[in-house]
Amino acid sequence: MSRADKPLDQQVIVITGASSGIGLCTAQLAAQQGASLVLVARSGEVLQRLAQDINEQGGHAVSVEADVADRAQIDRVALLAISHFGRIDTWVNDAGISIYGRLDEVSEADSRRLLDTNFWGVVNGSLAALPYLKLVQGTLVNVGSEVSDAVIPLQGMYSASKHAVKGFTDALRVELEDVDRSGVTVTLIQPTAVDTPYPEHARNYMDKEPKLPTPMIDPQQVAEAILKAAVSGGRNIKVGGMAVMNTVLAKVLPSVADRMSAKQVERQQKGDRERDPEGALYRAGNSGRTHGSLSKDSPN
Repeated sequence: MSRADKPLDQQVIVITGASSGIGLCTAQLAAQQGASLVLVARSGEVLQRLAQDINEQGGHAVSVEADVADRAQIDRVALLAISHFGRIDTWVNDAGISIYGRLDEVSEADSRRLLDTNFWGVVNGSLAALPYLKLVQGTLVNVGSEVSDAVIPLQGMYSASKHAVKGFTDALRVELEDVDRSGVTVTLIQPTAVDTPYPEHARNYMDKEPKLPTPMIDPQQVAEAILKAAVSGGRNIKVGGMAVMNTVLAKVLPSVADRMSAKQVERQQKGDRERDPEGALYRAGNSGRTHGSLSKDSPN
């Protein structure tokens, strides 16, 4: 059976960043549709509870505490998936983190840590998954952003990392699909701003609490796009109307896009002072929430 014909209830799916936000929402939705899941994140206790809930409801899930920045840890994730389920049909690289601050204020160590997670985490996951995806003509889904094409001030290194993710993903697609004709499908997901715990997990150099500019879309929209790609493939998939507009504008009218992007500085700050400037850059977030701090599943 080819990848395009394989429904979710016959798939084994690995999801990184599965303990919160888009990754958590994708895991929950995939479990509801019968997929067998390997859940990966640094927040081990959150993952254990999620896997337990899925299994108690008749699903199939195993959790793995791992840091995507460490290739050896991700290689072990792939081996666990094979030993537990026998194959990998779809691998989703979702784990990511941001830094709020001007580029000349952010430390080199913090910038490198972000790239280790956002870029090298995608590279590690992709290359660890490839030998197994080739066996079943599976699907690789990398989560980029609208800022894989556009940019946003105060999150310059995040924008740079997502540009790198797109460049890597596009080149890998050409090698696998057009040169090797391996049967592996490579998809880049490019959402607009999404209502997740992303801002509170970010490292923050500002003196105000960070936020994402509105309008934001629900993480379920991104989860649905990821799972659609797991079944039907796709190339670079924009999620949300603003993602389409911002990426087109960045290509067609770049100077206008720059001026519009500059207006996002104040819209990325809340009125209150920062509470946890370190965020989850070097430690697990442990939020276990799909939505942001002011949303329906927030304990606050």
